[in-house]
Amino acid sequence: MAEGDHALLTVRITPKASRNAMGSVLALPDGRHALAVRIAAPPVDGAANAELIAFLAKTLGVARGAVTIAAGETGRLKRIRIDGDGPGIAARLRAAIAPA
Repeated sequence: MAEGDHALLTVRITPKASRNAMGSVLALPDGRHALAVRIAAPPVDGAANAELIAFLAKTLGVARGAVTIAAGETGRLKRIRIDGDGPGIAARLRAAIAPA
């Protein structure tokens, strides 16, 4: 969801994957949607969260400091805030998850 100066994104991460990768958009049981993201780092001492932030920042072309975990620090389902041009970030995200 793009909101002017930032975008909010719900992701469901899978740690300890063979490589970092964007997956598809998943329908959650409560009716919301989340982007599936595979992360190579294990969920130990915040390693998976740090790698998720770095991966999203690189993929979306923003600084690491612009990507923060707004909710879900210890769970697989996370709410991510990405500061910057919200509509531009949303467009880059759509391009990153579009089928090749």
